[in-house]
Amino acid sequence: MYSRLLLALGAISLVELGLLPAGGGILAGAPHAQAQDRSWAFTRPHQANLPRVQQPDWCANPIDTFILAKLESNDLAANPPADRLTLLRRITFDLTGLPPSVGEQEAFLADHSPNAYEKVVDRLLASPRFGERWAQHWLDLVRYAETNGFKADEYRPNAYRYRDYLIAALNEDLPYYRFVRQQLAGDELEAENPQALIATGFLRLFPDESNAANLEQRRQEILDDVTDVAGQVFLGLTMGCARCHDHKFDPILQTDYYRLQAFFAPMEPRDDLTTATPSEVEEYRKRLMGWEMATTDIRKEMDSLLVSKRQELRKAALEKFRPEIQQAVQVPEEKRTPYEKQIARMALKQMQRAEQDAPNKLPAEKKKRYQELERLLAARTPQRPKALPVAMAVTDTGREAPPTYLLAGGDWRKPGKNLQPGFPEFLPQPSQTVRDEGVPETTGRRAALARWLTQPEHPLTARVLVNRLWQHHFGRGIVGTPSDFGSQGSPPTHPELLDWLATEFVKHGWSQKYIHKLMVTSATYRQSAIVDPKNPAVARAYAIDRDNNLQWHAQPRRLEGEAIRDTMLFLSGDLNMSMLGPSSKPELPEHISTYAWKPDPRPVDRRRRSIYVLAKRNMRYPLFDAFDLPDMHNSCARRTQTTTAPQALLMLNGGFTLEQARRWSDALRKGCRGDEHSLVALAYRMAWGRPATDEEIHQGLVFLHRPGVSAADLCHALLNTNEFLYVD
Repeated sequence: MYSRLLLALGAISLVELGLLPAGGGILAGAPHAQAQDRSWAFTRPHQANLPRVQQPDWCANPIDTFILAKLESNDLAANPPADRLTLLRRITFDLTGLPPSVGEQEAFLADHSPNAYEKVVDRLLASPRFGERWAQHWLDLVRYAETNGFKADEYRPNAYRYRDYLIAALNEDLPYYRFVRQQLAGDELEAENPQALIATGFLRLFPDESNAANLEQRRQEILDDVTDVAGQVFLGLTMGCARCHDHKFDPILQTDYYRLQAFFAPMEPRDDLTTATPSEVEEYRKRLMGWEMATTDIRKEMDSLLVSKRQELRKAALEKFRPEIQQAVQVPEEKRTPYEKQIARMALKQMQRAEQDAPNKLPAEKKKRYQELERLLAARTPQRPKALPVAMAVTDTGREAPPTYLLAGGDWRKPGKNLQPGFPEFLPQPSQTVRDEGVPETTGRRAALARWLTQPEHPLTARVLVNRLWQHHFGRGIVGTPSDFGSQGSPPTHPELLDWLATEFVKHGWSQKYIHKLMVTSATYRQSAIVDPKNPAVARAYAIDRDNNLQWHAQPRRLEGEAIRDTMLFLSGDLNMSMLGPSSKPELPEHISTYAWKPDPRPVDRRRRSIYVLAKRNMRYPLFDAFDLPDMHNSCARRTQTTTAPQALLMLNGGFTLEQARRWSDALRKGCRGDEHSLVALAYRMAWGRPATDEEIHQGLVFLHRPGVSAADLCHALLNTNEFLYVD
C-alpha cells in the first residue's frame, strides 16, 4: 500500500544521499599512506600555526582553515552551506538526539540576527537532553550493561547510577581530566564525593560469570577485560594485543601490558558503599535500630530455623572450589594475603547466594513456621526505613597489592616474572611514582595512573577524546579508527588539525562543550550534504575522495535505534522526559517478555527516553538490536550501520511503530480540528523538520482520500521514509 507514497513523499535514494555515485558504481577513494610513521601519536601534541588559504572569508573558525587548506591543495571546493532548517535538524539531533519542534523551527527562521545559529547551539548545549544524548556514545565505549552476561545474566541493581553520573557530568561540562580521574580512581582522589565513588562503576562494567567455580581464571579474565578497555577508551590503543606476546605492530611490550594491569590488580568490587550524606546515614541508623529492636524476637526465631540449613548450603557451595580456594576462605580475614582476600571474597559471595535458598529447603513443619514469621515481619516492614542508596563501585583490598605476573601466552596458570605497575615504555615517563602516597587505605595505584593520563602534555588522552567528538559530528574521526591510534589504525586525515584541537581542548580547561561548539559552528560542519553526481566537480571529487575524508560535503547519517524510538515517541506526544533513576522496561513481544523482563506497570514509565531502557546483555531491546546496537560485551568505538530486512519489518509491521503512528495521528486530528490540509502539512513538518512542498501535500491528500486509508496510515508511511530515518 505504501510503496508509491514512500516515493511520492520524498524517500531519498542512496545516490541522492551521497552514499553511492550515479549508476551505483564505486569510485576510487583518496589514497592513504601505506606505512605511515605513527610516532606522532606518541609525542606531545603541538599546536601548529594556522595554514594560509586562498578563500579565508569561507572560514568561520580555525577548524575551517585546516579543512580548506587540504581541499585547496587537492583542487577541491567545499559544498554550499545547508539551508537553515536542514542545519537546525542536524544540530538538534547531534546535540540532543531529538528533532526540533515546529515552534523551534519557526523561531529559528524568524531570527535574522547574525548569531542566530550560535544561539541555537548554546541553547542545545545547555539543554539537559545534551547529557542524555552524549552519555549514550560513552556507554557504547565502556560496554555498559545492567546485567552480568554469560548464562545467568544476573542483574546489577545499581548500575544505572553510573549511567546517571555520565549524564550529569556531561551536562555540567565536568572537565575531562576530572571525568577520567573519577572513573579510574574516584574513591582515591575524591573520597568525600559520592559522585566520584559512583564514577568508579566504569571499572565494574566487565561481563562476569559470577557463578564460575574457577575463581583464579575468573579474576584474571576480569583484569584482562578492564586493562583492555582502559587502553582502548583512554589511550586509543589495542593494548590487549600484547596480552600473550609483544605487540606485532605497535611498540607495546608484553611487560607494558601487565605493568598497566598491575594498576588494577588491587581493586575490590564493592556494592555496600553508600552515597548518602553523613546526616542521612545517622538518621537511617537511628530508625533502623528502632525497627530492629521491635522485631528482635521474630528475626531471632527465623534465624534459628535457618542456621543449620544455611551451614549445609554454604558447605556444599564451598566444596565445589579447588582446595586452594577453600583454604583461602578458611584462613582468618586478618591473616589473608591481598590475593587470598580477593579470591575469598569471590567465593564467599557465591556461598552467600547459595544460603539464600535455605527457606525453600526447610522441612515442612519448619517451613510453615518460617512463613508465619515472614508474615509477621512483613506487617512491621512499613516501619523499617528505606535502604540507603549504594553505588556499584570499587576500592582496593588495602595498602598492599596482590602480585602481578607476566603470564606466558596470557595463561593465568603460567606465571612468570613478578611485575610492578608502570607506564608503557614507548610513552613519555613522568617523574611521579606509580603509587599515590597521599591516598589513605588503598594502594594509590589507580590514582597515580589517573594523574599520569590527565597530564596536560600527555600525547594521547586529549587527542583520543577530541577525535571521538569529531567522529560523532562529522561521521568519521580524523583518525578513522578511534580506539586504535597504532600502526594498524587509519592514518589521520588532518593530523595538524587533530593536534590543534587537542591543545585547544587542554588550554580551555578540558571543556568538552567548548570543543563541541567549536566543531558545530565551523563552516565545515554547516555544509550541505546534498551532492549532484551529474555535476562534473562532484564527479571529480568522488574520484579523488570518495569517502569524504577531506570533508568536502556533510555526511548524511541514519538515526540510531534509540533516536528512532525517541523521535516516534516525541511525535506522538508520548515521550516521558523524566530524567535519571532506575531503568525503564518498555513492552516486548510476548514470546520475548517471558524471559527478558515484565513491562513497567505504568505505561508512562515505559515511554522514557531510550538511554533509560534497561540494558540487558543477553536480550537487547528488539528495535535497538535491529538498528545495530553494540553487543555490550566489548567496547564499541564506532557503531556499524547495516541495512537489513528486520529493520524494514520492524518499521512496517512492528507493534511499537504502528501504535506510535496511531497515537501521533490522534494528536494531529485533535490539533487540526478536521482540517486535512493542515493535518498533512503539519505531519510532514514534524517528521521531516521542513515544510512540505505543494506537490508533497497534494500526494499526501490523495493518499489520505483512498478507501480504507486513515491519518494513522499517513503517519505510518512518513515514519518509513528515508527523510525521517536519515539526517542530512
